[in-house]
Amino acid sequence: MTDHGGDWAGFQKTYGVPPLDFSANVSPLGMPEAIRRAAEAALAEADRYPDPLCRELREKLAARHGLPAEWILCGSGAADLIYRLAAARRPERALVTAPTFSEYENALDLWGCRVSRFPLSEETGFAVTEDILSAVTRSVEVVFLCEPNNPTGRTTDRALLERILERCDDCGTLLAVDECFNDLLDDPAAHTLLPLLQSHENLLILRAFTKSHGLAGLRLGYALTKNAPLLSAMARGGPPWAVSAPAQAAGAAALEQSGGLEPLRRLIRRERPRLAAGLASLGCRVCPGEANYLLFFHGTPDLGRRLAERGVLIRDCSNYHGLESGWYRAAVRTEAENTRFLEIFKEVL
Repeated sequence: MTDHGGDWAGFQKTYGVPPLDFSANVSPLGMPEAIRRAAEAALAEADRYPDPLCRELREKLAARHGLPAEWILCGSGAADLIYRLAAARRPERALVTAPTFSEYENALDLWGCRVSRFPLSEETGFAVTEDILSAVTRSVEVVFLCEPNNPTGRTTDRALLERILERCDDCGTLLAVDECFNDLLDDPAAHTLLPLLQSHENLLILRAFTKSHGLAGLRLGYALTKNAPLLSAMARGGPPWAVSAPAQAAGAAALEQSGGLEPLRRLIRRERPRLAAGLASLGCRVCPGEANYLLFFHGTPDLGRRLAERGVLIRDCSNYHGLESGWYRAAVRTEAENTRFLEIFKEVL
């Protein structure tokens, strides 16, 4: 298995069948048909290079967010942009939370960065506390925050987020906020820091189409910042033509989708508490997540393997800093899939 969820190919090679995949936090509704058609239509011109500047897509993103297109850089998923950011800044010291998405630290390690970890505890529901303010010092060049955090699904209090940004201002520190799951929150607008980009040159926000629009296989993300030199350095920090023509077309179509993401949010809003209650009834300690996935602990030995033998793939979180054996993450999927998952879970116990 890889260091991440969604390794359906490894599962299928091992077990000979595709999994019921709860390990990847991707929309259970799949890729909308209009987006699929746009990506397929772009294949007709796949004999020529894609637009290296993603002009049409950036213009539509700019219109969506009310920001200049010059503040946007598109990449092959948010992970591509994380590595570009590390290459552009090459910081000597950085701060991340623990547990959190591993690619922040992996990207920083490539440049010999000394990474400090701010520990999140189960006692506080894995929430970021104001103690993080004292961990941001003038020697820390970059702070990564995942909002909502992966794998905990928790957001940071908005007032505290703004205090962290102010602290980074005072210390000359870049704050990189990963909002890839923001669109799947109950109230995305109430939590995003996008409105603060205009007044904070040390703020960079990461977004992706992966989770909300089911584009994991096409790879499409984007970074937003007022800091033009940083964005330019990130553009030079990786190969050109990072975003394929089908991915650009899919992103443009996603931004034109009528009805938006509210049907997906309704599903998550309905199914998340039902799945959490079902896991708790099976003896799990469930983190009170706000995203489209749940972090939980269960002491049954080899739970992941036993579920896999029954066709279900979950994310073993024991390789996250700050977590241990017995912690797992499960995506919130459709009612039928969640019901089947809980039935199989009960059977393997």
